[in-house]
Amino acid sequence: MAQRIKATAVEDFLRCQGHEFSEFEGGDWDPDVRVAQAGRRMVTVFWDGPGEADQLTAITTELREAGYHVVATQQDRSGRRRLEVTRP
Repeated sequence: MAQRIKATAVEDFLRCQGHEFSEFEGGDWDPDVRVAQAGRRMVTVFWDGPGEADQLTAITTELREAGYHVVATQQDRSGRRRLEVTRP
């Protein structure tokens, strides 16, 4: 079973890697990365803006190299791509 994980830990890691974070302004998200807690044992990472697939691929590589388990998924009905991040 996966270990507990906090969104703040993943966010801190991504900030150390030089990623900027998306902010909700004017009724929409600014382009950049966004992290959300998805339960005690999973964090979800989104990319807001153009180049979503390429950016998520690059973030997947960084997270895996740091020892995180990452699964790329997509919301139903051709929805948003996202990364489900856990700690093995």
